[in-house]
Parts: sequence; C-alpha cells; structure tokens
Amino acid sequence: MNDNVNHASMLVCLESKSAIAMVLRVPFLMWLFATCFFSGGVWAVDKPNVIVIMADDLGYGDLSCFGNKVFDTPNLDKMAAEGLRFTDFHSSGPVCSPTRAGLLTGRYQQRSGIPGVIYAAFDSNRHHGLYPAEITFPELIKGAGYQTGMFGKWHLGYKKKFNPTLHGFQTFRGYVSGNIDYHSHYDRMGVLDWWNGGQVEDEKGYTTSLITEHALAFVKKNKSNPFCLYLAYEAPHDPYQGPNDPAIRVQGKVVPNKYAEGQIPRAYREMVQTMDTGIGKILELLKTEELDRKTFVFFLSDNGANKNGRNGDLRGFKGSLWEGGHRVPAIAWWPTEIPPNCVCDDLTMSLDIMPTLLELTGAVVPDGHRLDGVSLGPALLGGVMPDRKRKLFWAYGSKRSMRHGPWKLLSDQRVGGDPQLFLLSEDISEQRSLYNTHRLRAKRMLSELKAWHAEVLIGATSQPSDP
Repeated sequence: MNDNVNHASMLVCLESKSAIAMVLRVPFLMWLFATCFFSGGVWAVDKPNVIVIMADDLGYGDLSCFGNKVFDTPNLDKMAAEGLRFTDFHSSGPVCSPTRAGLLTGRYQQRSGIPGVIYAAFDSNRHHGLYPAEITFPELIKGAGYQTGMFGKWHLGYKKKFNPTLHGFQTFRGYVSGNIDYHSHYDRMGVLDWWNGGQVEDEKGYTTSLITEHALAFVKKNKSNPFCLYLAYEAPHDPYQGPNDPAIRVQGKVVPNKYAEGQIPRAYREMVQTMDTGIGKILELLKTEELDRKTFVFFLSDNGANKNGRNGDLRGFKGSLWEGGHRVPAIAWWPTEIPPNCVCDDLTMSLDIMPTLLELTGAVVPDGHRLDGVSLGPALLGGVMPDRKRKLFWAYGSKRSMRHGPWKLLSDQRVGGDPQLFLLSEDISEQRSLYNTHRLRAKRMLSELKAWHAEVLIGATSQPSDP
C-alpha cells in the first residue's frame, strides 16, 4: 500500500488507471476558488440527489482500488476511476454504532450518548439508542423537499422509539441490530430482525441483495423527485455467509457461528463482491435513468476490518485506535461535477459527510446547532481541504487518540506510562513512537485531547442506566 500522508497537501488526478498524467500541488488561489465556488452553491445542478453507501467492517485494503491483490472489486474500482478516492479518510469510531451516530448527526458520537457498541444481548445496553431529539441529515434534507429512504443496517437502537422513521427517513427496510443472519435474518439472540418501517416484516432473500433491490426500486420510484438515499450494507460483517451458504441462526436460540475450513476467506470474498455488484447496478441505473449527472454518491466503511479482512500496511484492526481501526476506504462520485481519476490525501472524516450533504441540498442547520464535521466541497471540486493541519479526535473505551496534520497521539487511560506519538508521513504502520524526542508536542496534544473529551461530554445525551 503506497497511500500515506506524505502528500497531505496534494490532490492527484490521473488521466488513466495505468499512469499519472499530472501531479499538482494546488496553490492557494486554486483552493480559494474551489472553496468560494462550493460554498456559494454554484453547481450545474440545483437540488441534486444524494446517496451515501456504507460498508460494514470493510478494511482499508479490501478493495482492489486500495491495493487488494486477492480479489477484484470492479464496480467500486470504476467508481473511483470516475471520481475521487480519499486516502486519509477516517470513521469517527472504530466500531459500528458510534460511527453511525456520528455520520447521521455530523457530530462526535459522544454528544449523542453513543460512545460504544449497542449490543443485542438482553442483559446489555440493548435499550440504548439515538434519540429522535438528535438532529440528523435525513431530517434536515427531508425538510428541504427531498424524498428520504434508508435500506440496511441501523444499529442505533432496538426499541421502536429509536426507529429510522423517527429520524427523517420516510422509507426503511432493513435491520436494527449489529448483524443478522444473511439468509434467515435473525440477530445474535435469535430475534427476527428485518423491518418495514416501524414494524418487523420479514422477506426472503440474501440481505446484501435485498438492500440493493430496495435501493433500485427507491431510485426508480423517485427519479422525478430529489431524493436522499442511505444504504448501509451488512457486508462483510460476520456471520460469514455467501449467497449460496445455508442459514446459521434460528428463532429463539443463540447459535454460535461455526465455519468449515476455508469458508471464511471464500465467503468474505463473495460478500464483498456481491456488494460491489449491487453498487454497480445502482450506478448503472443512475446512468440509464439519466440521473448520474445530478446525483452525488459517497462510499465509505464504518470502521476498519477485523483479522479476516485487509487493512493494507496499517496497524491494528476494528475496535482499536491504531490506523487500522478507523482509516477506511472512501470514494466520492458525481460525473461532470467531480473530476475523474482523482486522489485526495487530505485528512478527512465521516463527520464531514453531513455538512457536505446539507450544502449540496440547501438544507439548513438550525441556529445555534454546531456540527463537528466540515464540508468536503473544496476537495470535491479538485482542490484541497482548507485546514491542512486539522485536528481530529477519537475515544473508545479507555483509549484516546488525536491527529494534528501528520502527527498522531495515542493514549490509554487504564495503562500507566507515557502516550505514544507517531509521524504518519514517515511511519504509516505506527511502529516507532517519537514521544521521547518530541515530548513538548506530545504533551501539548495530550492536553488538547483531554480538553476535547471533556468538552464533548458537556451536555451529552444521557442514556438510561437500566433496561
């Protein structure tokens, strides 16, 4: 994997997949033009359609356009070739629920009371969720005159009071837990988990294919109206089941996942490629219906891969604050608006998607409501992000992390000793801590990290302590 932050101020546009035709350090005036152009809303399309596609546990190196040599993902590769690929894009959390809360609200998930996973077990925090009082992008975009739909994984509350239809989605087909059997649609506890709006209503089919089919139907139905579509695929989260594998889970029982030798890598490939095929169908439908020139599509993963996936040269996996836990593949696509064959190396995050969508759709954030993300507009238009020394933060369990440009600090509240400091532009695999030679920088970053964590907890939404 050659993607790193060595060129944090550089945006590369390729004439072809095989050769670099231009490597340009974008000067300040080009950035200024891009910023003003985007913030002024000067686009060829008024009220474009917007689609957000999220994979589940897909690693930084799981797509062939991000270096996977084991199997191909031709449709996502084509999406990247026709659009913009982000190399330093991060999820706001290293696991499912937190990242999804951050994506929908444009704010660090700690503010909405979802710093960790919402588990399926009855004796866990299953009763927690994203309260309807939280302001989400589908709610605001719906208010701007859009049709809104969500298909796939919610994972922001099992109770009906947290249902996606209470957060601005007019249509919802999918599941509310962290994962379900791809065929029987039962969650880890043996509870049927396939919904139509606010009611459980099962339908036969492989979840990845069902999500794609509902998305295609939604686009066809709303092709004459501006729409906002959120696709949250289950792939390639466990259980590891390809389209032709048998069901594992049954009603009313907790059934452990058991796999035959060689099943996981084979199923993993099929799961990713089935999702890739579905995304290809969606992009092709947009072209067939002549919607591609007025539809913005953004693809990302909710966190890094676990040990069954690929995170390239990154250290760590899902659930960690090493780069492998939260640096994820991301692609933006919008023919005629986003230049093709481009790569953005600037530090960006899933929290940035909401402000980007709001600017595109003309939706308005309520007065006094603060978003933590920033618009990706300058990058989409072929420029760079305005703050090249941007500061981003993570917290999961006892662990804390901070980025300031190419510098990264890691701290664990449970473990004594010094934090770790890495210069990612020279050490993308986080192997050599520079704390001893850059103590002042590390202490300054640690102070900022502590201040950030204290600030996001001020006024944070309270979750009930008892089921």
